[in-house]
Amino acid sequence: MKRQLLVLLILLASAFFTLPAWADGPILGWGYNSNGQATPPAGNDYVAISAGGIHSLALKSDGSIVGWGNQVETPPDGNNYIAIGAGWYHSLALKSDGSIVGWDDQVETPPDGNNYVAISAGWKHCLALKSDGSIVGWGYNVEGQATPPDGNNYTVVSAGWYHSLALKSDGSIVGWGKNDNGQATPPDGNNYIAISAGGFHSLALKSDDSIVGWGTNYDGQATPPAGSDFLAISAGYTHSLALKSDGSIVGWGYNDNGQATPPGGNDYIAISAGWHYSLALIELSCLYFLLGDFNDDCRVNWHDLRTFTEQWLEPLNFFDYALLAENWLIDCDIDPTNPACVPK
Repeated sequence: MKRQLLVLLILLASAFFTLPAWADGPILGWGYNSNGQATPPAGNDYVAISAGGIHSLALKSDGSIVGWGNQVETPPDGNNYIAIGAGWYHSLALKSDGSIVGWDDQVETPPDGNNYVAISAGWKHCLALKSDGSIVGWGYNVEGQATPPDGNNYTVVSAGWYHSLALKSDGSIVGWGKNDNGQATPPDGNNYIAISAGGFHSLALKSDDSIVGWGTNYDGQATPPAGSDFLAISAGYTHSLALKSDGSIVGWGYNDNGQATPPGGNDYIAISAGWHYSLALIELSCLYFLLGDFNDDCRVNWHDLRTFTEQWLEPLNFFDYALLAENWLIDCDIDPTNPACVPK
């Protein structure tokens, strides 16, 4: 049976779930390639990707990081990383102990501590989600994009060009920073499960698997395709991507270098839209059985998870889980050094 991986919420409850359904795979790139940023390295052991300005990052199944394109500095050594974020000239990585490392450019010095569960690198600013559900920001802050709102009920963060977004535990979205085209003013409602802040536009995935967009729309980048069969979203500088439930990719918006024209096929499991270029991760295999995978497709989607938890578990606390590679949630609450907390 065709195997897909989930876009956002693969939740692992410690007593009921086994190791995550990781899938190693090769990377494909397309679009603007002046510095080789759209020409990924060979190999088929990658589990996460991040497209930045003119450089790219990938997380390998052994927990190490590779980078390509205009890499002023190479990624740090080690194999204890669980999430990555490529910005304009800077990069971030989240370690399995909950600390953050940064390299290149003026935003390379992240805050101290080891209670972080998610990261996001914007143009020249960064965001991090703490285990208590609060957000910290640092870097370029001319529009207030690095000054997040107070509170500790956030579950996802996304840093764009001059604006930022956060998803709250009730499914609503908040935005801050530059808002000249409404990019930091999200739609009302509390039925959202994923967010992505782009150059001057934003995207959100709803619980019915449809997409909404807002902000600058000169090239149609904030006008997503119709339908309710999407698993993941990624807003680039002036273009957008979405991963469908059949494993295919759709793109829209500015397309001067073909960045919004994805390759054919339906074996993709992750997407990342950068500055005039795009990346996708191709599926190879599912490595572990995942309880709650009702149709044996190597994933647990939002609806499956909700059904499963309603039947078998108490309501889940989002803050018991650590966000991994933007689109995964792994249980790291009991022991962050446990192998279940890193991509193995």
